[in-house]
Amino acid sequence: MQPFVYDGLPSRVVFGRGTLSQLSEEIEHLGCSRALVLATPQQHEQASRVLEQLGKKGAGLYADAVMHTPVEVTEHALQVVKELNVDCTVAIGGGSTIGLGKAIALRTGLPQIAIPTTYAGSEMTPILGETRDGIKATQRTLEVLPETVIYDVDLTLTLPAVMSGTSGINAIAHAVEALYARDCNPVIALMAEEGIAALARSLPVIASDPTHAEARSDALYGAWLCGTCLGSVGMSLHHKLCHTLGGSFNLPHAETHTIVLPHALAYNAPAVPGAMARIRRALGCDDAAAGLFDLGRAVGAPSGLAELGFTEADVERATDIAIQNPYWNPREIEATGIHQLLSNAQAGRRPNADSGEAQ
Repeated sequence: MQPFVYDGLPSRVVFGRGTLSQLSEEIEHLGCSRALVLATPQQHEQASRVLEQLGKKGAGLYADAVMHTPVEVTEHALQVVKELNVDCTVAIGGGSTIGLGKAIALRTGLPQIAIPTTYAGSEMTPILGETRDGIKATQRTLEVLPETVIYDVDLTLTLPAVMSGTSGINAIAHAVEALYARDCNPVIALMAEEGIAALARSLPVIASDPTHAEARSDALYGAWLCGTCLGSVGMSLHHKLCHTLGGSFNLPHAETHTIVLPHALAYNAPAVPGAMARIRRALGCDDAAAGLFDLGRAVGAPSGLAELGFTEADVERATDIAIQNPYWNPREIEATGIHQLLSNAQAGRRPNADSGEAQ
């Protein structure tokens, strides 16, 4: 057994069906009484019902969260926080909403409750990615870790099938990179493999039957594990590429992760044979990178960045940005290799046999 360090993150998790009904109790558990509910415009109606459910504990609603947590949106939300004199936030939604809650917590110290309705995993991490002037930068601090996370399987039953698939593969990306992170440890490796397996078996079922409660429960369980992995260890090439594509090209978060992951894994494969073996076992396939690509096809996700509006002409600029201040990675970051990786992802080519090549 190799030496390791394991830091358990101080968050409270409430998991099950119908657990949204415990929100008021969880606010009291934090010693709070005036919650600001956060959401995106698309989830305004759902957030309004949560605010109504809170009664006197609901101070107001801010439903202008957007992708990639631009600082100007955070600044606007902070004005509302001040005007309403709130003492905590409740973020209901995916990574966009939870990211806003984190950005507010960083600047105010307010406690957070996160209620994820996707499989993004941001709720379990002390990581905040913010976009300023077209560049997305991340930081890791316990100041942005939600104090409480309420997982309610029932809230995911209406998540569209394709969105479920891309959100779930986004979660898998967290576990994949955790397996070859510089600071991985045996506990996180177990969580990562189990998280990948839970999502890999449930996402195709959800694609054919979005209301399948057992598959939804498995997927949310897997997302929790994968998010915990991301929160406990460092990120590598895959996340650097996705942060570049999201922050500088405004590509949608989950779809971008889904498309890039097989190619980033293929690039790193020669350097991480042990991680590749675990991923193959979790996916139940002979080729980890190709297996993840095929999982994307099974859930109806886009296969190439071109489908998101990313052009061949964009590859050069994205490469230049991505190789600046790179995250630690098990394989050396080479501009030529990254350019080829992004070109393969742009065109939607299928990775071949864990080799870094594409068909």
